[in-house]
Amino acid sequence: MHLDKQEIVDLLRKEGKNEHVQKALRELPDKIDHEEHAQMLQEKFGIDPGKLAAKAAEKELGTPSAS
Repeated sequence: MHLDKQEIVDLLRKEGKNEHVQKALRELPDKIDHEEHAQMLQEKFGIDPGKLAAKAAEKELGTPSAS
């Protein structure tokens, strides 16, 4: 699943990970593949790529998140 960098930045802000926002803006490509960039998302930003993809899929389908 491909995501916009802004979605990652918004998620980091929502989770209170403000220290990672500028780093994400600098280091992430404009379009992020949750599988291709999984290791970077997990290690550098503490984001679970599987959960990220699930949330994005729910958003596309218009299904409310269970979290």
